[in-house]
Amino acid sequence: MKVKVIIFDLDDTLYNEIEYVYSGFKAVANYFANLKNINDEQFYTEMVYNLRKDGRGKIFDKVLKKYNIYSKKNIKKSISIYRNHQPNIFLSDENIEILKYFNNKKIPLYIITDGNKIVQEKKIKKLGLEQYIKKNLITHRYGKKNSKPSTYCFEKVAKIEKVQYSDIVYVGDNINKDFINIKKIGFKTIRVLNGMFKNEIKKECYHAQLDIESLKELKNIINNPVKNSLSES
Repeated sequence: MKVKVIIFDLDDTLYNEIEYVYSGFKAVANYFANLKNINDEQFYTEMVYNLRKDGRGKIFDKVLKKYNIYSKKNIKKSISIYRNHQPNIFLSDENIEILKYFNNKKIPLYIITDGNKIVQEKKIKKLGLEQYIKKNLITHRYGKKNSKPSTYCFEKVAKIEKVQYSDIVYVGDNINKDFINIKKIGFKTIRVLNGMFKNEIKKECYHAQLDIESLKELKNIINNPVKNSLSES
């Protein structure tokens, strides 16, 4: 099976998104600790506790209420700090190795990611991905209607590279939206079993053609003459 282009998702594919979440929580905790004479470690621990207990949602609301500093202004400030902070996130050595491997193979690498344009750009820059990636496409730059599961940005990559959809493999993690539509039109798909969706199961049409535990497995899948699920698609 010969792949001419690889597209990666960002969060929980190229790095663990929980690292970004914790980094943002620390920035919020530091702000209120300095402003209100609150213990920053306790404030941070409370946010982490609520995340693990109830999942994503009104975490800032709950913690600000506990410390009797809840207001719409402080909620907005928390969100602003979280989105605009300088993230403390890094690529693993293993993922750097795999990106360099495909760079050496002269296979163009792209990123397609949903999310706030400023936030996602900050992540990409902090991770140093620009040295490995030909182009990143943050879907919200093209309007929210073109976020995944829209195929718009994927088709855009095919046009840039002048290749067939079947020449491109997309590596992502979110079974709810990453694969369903692009698989229908011929893109190859690989799911990294990582992050908050790693144990989720849906109808077959939502699944990728292959599941992997880590990106290092891509070496044995892409450009490998051994027949596999992708080559049969």
